[in-house]
Amino acid sequence: MGSPEKRSKDVVMRDIPTFSAENLQKNLKVIQNSRTFLSIIAGVLAGIIGFTGLTGFVFYFVVMLITSVGLIAKAGFSADLYFDSWNRVLFDGFLGGLMSFVLFWTYPF
Repeated sequence: MGSPEKRSKDVVMRDIPTFSAENLQKNLKVIQNSRTFLSIIAGVLAGIIGFTGLTGFVFYFVVMLITSVGLIAKAGFSADLYFDSWNRVLFDGFLGGLMSFVLFWTYPF
């Protein structure tokens, strides 16, 4: 039998989640690519539909909200298994996507 100190270390080590750095990086890249692609598509749609001003930005935020829900659903609503925090799924790539959105939003005009 092990000492009580060794058993307590084993219990603590089981409680700490471990992630593969390569898998985590790949998952984050998938999120970034998904957001960028959907930002471009949303920008083109907003330009074709003719959204201007605040309406266009609201459209972007709605698309990003739907994207976040879709990514969480794709992860089986257990993002803890694939990412180090829920914030990564919800907000990662948000501002970079905004720049792509504005670029392609103004293009169809």
